[in-house]
Amino acid sequence: MLELEHVVKHYHSGGEVVRAVDGVSVRIERGETMALLGPSGSGKTTLLLLIAGLLRPDLGAVRHRGRLISAMSKSEASEYLLRDVGLVFQSFHLMPRVSALENAARKLLLSGVGLREAKARAEPWLARVGLADRLDYPPEQLSGGERQRVAIARALACEPRLILADEPTGHLDSQRSREIVHLLNAVAYEQKASLLLVTHDRDAAELADRRCVLRDGKLVDTQEHSSINASTGRLDRVRDMA
Repeated sequence: MLELEHVVKHYHSGGEVVRAVDGVSVRIERGETMALLGPSGSGKTTLLLLIAGLLRPDLGAVRHRGRLISAMSKSEASEYLLRDVGLVFQSFHLMPRVSALENAARKLLLSGVGLREAKARAEPWLARVGLADRLDYPPEQLSGGERQRVAIARALACEPRLILADEPTGHLDSQRSREIVHLLNAVAYEQKASLLLVTHDRDAAELADRRCVLRDGKLVDTQEHSSINASTGRLDRVRDMA
C-alpha cells in the first residue's frame, strides 16, 4: 500500500547539512497501523510531508498503491492529497468563523462534493470524535482539544486510503487521546487504509501494529506487536469503539 525505498531529504542550514530523512526504507500494508516515535528534530514530520507529496525526496522513492508520488503532476498531487490522504497536522488549519460541521466537510467540498452531501457525510465523523453537540460552533468557541478533533474528523470524512497523523493527541487529555487512537486504528481496519501515526506518546504507540523509532533521519529500531494483529487484536479494538 505505502512503500518507501531509501528515501533521502537533506537541508542546508548555516553551512551544515541537516539529514532530516537519511535512507529510510519501510512498507505499510493495507489495514496496517504503524507508530513512528523519535525526539524533536529527528525527521518525523519531514517524512510525513514526503509521503503526503508536499515535499519531494532528494533520493529514493515513495510509492502509494504502486504510484510514484514524486512523479505526479501538480494536479495529480493535489488530487492524491484530497482523495487518498487523510492528513492531520499538529496545527489545526481550521477556517475561522465557520462551523465545526463545515470545517469537517471542507475536504469533501474541495473534491467536488455538494454542500448538503458533504455535511451529511462529515456529521457522523464529528459524532465519532465526540462533537455531536458542537456541530454549529466555530473554532473560536471550541477548546484546543475540540479543534483538534474537528481536524481529525475532516481528515477521516473523505474515507482516505492513507491516514497520516502528526501528533493527533497533542492537545487531548489521556482518556480522549486513547479514544482517538482507537478510532484511527478502527478506521484503518474498517477501510483497509494504512495508518502512520507520528507521536511522542508511547501509550498511543503501543496500540499500533508496529512501532518504529526515527533518530537523526534514520530508522534505528522497529518492533512488531505480536499480540495485536489484523485478524484478532484489531477486531477487539473495533469492538471497543462500538
